[in-house]
Amino acid sequence: MADIVYVDQEDGKKRVMNNAKLYAKLLGKFRNETNFDLLFDALEGGNLEEAQGQAHTIKGITANLSIKDLNQKIVELEAQIKAGSVDPKIIEAVRESIAATMPEVDKVVAENA
Repeated sequence: MADIVYVDQEDGKKRVMNNAKLYAKLLGKFRNETNFDLLFDALEGGNLEEAQGQAHTIKGITANLSIKDLNQKIVELEAQIKAGSVDPKIIEAVRESIAATMPEVDKVVAENA
């Protein structure tokens, strides 16, 4: 599992012209403002339209910030939502990725703030 990339800091910094402080600021906003509960509540409530919107937003943010593992899981989740059938295993995989990603986000923010 050591080869899982949660936050690709180098790629993320390149996306903001190697401005480490800006990258840290954007990661901090992601950490504090991304409401994953909206996604999970929509899924649990069977509101696939809302869930797809939330997944799409998170997909874009994670791609832009180079939050690799979570992005891959969200891409898969969004595809399943669009197909109208969501495997509970992907929901659990997203939850696990969020739990593993946030400490990495915090570490990068602390290193570059």
